[in-house]
Amino acid sequence: MKRIFLFILTNLAILFVINITLRLLGVDKVLNQNGSINFNNLLIMSAVIGFAGSIISLFMSKWMAKRSVGAQIIENPSDPTERWLVDTVKRQAMSAGIGMPEVAIYDAPDVNAFATGWNRNNALVAVSTGLLHSMSKDEAEAVLAHEISHVANGDMVTLTLIQGVVNTFVVFFAKLFGIFVDSLLRGKDEENHGSGIGSFVAEIVAQLVLGVLASIIVMWFSRQREFRADAGGASLAGREKMISALERLKMNHEQASLPKEMAASGISGGGAMGRLFMTHPPLEERIAALRAGR
Repeated sequence: MKRIFLFILTNLAILFVINITLRLLGVDKVLNQNGSINFNNLLIMSAVIGFAGSIISLFMSKWMAKRSVGAQIIENPSDPTERWLVDTVKRQAMSAGIGMPEVAIYDAPDVNAFATGWNRNNALVAVSTGLLHSMSKDEAEAVLAHEISHVANGDMVTLTLIQGVVNTFVVFFAKLFGIFVDSLLRGKDEENHGSGIGSFVAEIVAQLVLGVLASIIVMWFSRQREFRADAGGASLAGREKMISALERLKMNHEQASLPKEMAASGISGGGAMGRLFMTHPPLEERIAALRAGR
């Protein structure tokens, strides 16, 4: 799932930059004059940094997605395929009650698609050339309906709120760890606790490690939303079309020779890093859920 993958990477990068900037400006102090930790200030600062990282990532999501895959926006359809894509997305967007998203094609051999954007009326839906070449129109229609459902369900905004909460605790505990390491290195009798190089390095390392571990929560959320988007896709395009599309993805996934690190991108998902770090449930589970009417 490209939108999740890019969102998390952008979020971690922004958190890293914000923390370094605050440290350099000297406005990240959370210790009282006696060297004790002001937990209220620490929590407020962590929340401000955490939600700033996720909100900035949200607003950058469409821009990042376009540039990361080289997506070409269809402004004036130049052939029947582009016209069909635009018309299908327009029809589905009207049915879902959202504004018309931008529609794009990007050159990639994998059978994939994604949707992103900061709100329901300012989204992007992009499909790969591999998808257009490998899927029937019915299957492609179902994939588009799946992506439109992500937009209609407000998944990116909900993800932003969850990421903001997760970020808050990552920053909070990373800062505590930095202060703890600094106190060990400096000794209890020295002044300016929490401002040394030991604190800085420990805090950054802890933030990176905790950020990766915290992404497990985001990945879990992503997997749950995939089931809902599948159901939405079935409602917009038809249950059998959605099942057929997932079966086609499964077939292509099993035959694909793409690098394992690409497996978690886009609608087809993957499990290269294990179940906890999967952005998508296994295709077998998604097909079974649709067949069971869930």
